Amino acid sequence: MTCMGTIRKKIIVDEDLRPIAVQIDYRDWLEIEQSLSPLKPRPAATNLARHAGVIALSEEPLAYQSRARGEWP
Repeated sequence: MTCMGTIRKKIIVDEDLRPIAVQIDYRDWLEIEQSLSPLKPRPAATNLARHAGVIALSEEPLAYQSRARGEWP
């Protein structure tokens, strides 16, 4: 594939000849993936440790889950 040219693909069909998937060459996939990726680098991972213990729960999580599920029809 060159500059969004023709993509070599294979259409996968079920027993009734209905299309269910598309298979493309790996090299084409790499080029597509590269063209879809943002130009800016991804930001560094956020440190979530500063949020630990911030929420005070009024009920044990499993007790809440059991109670909430008991309310379902």
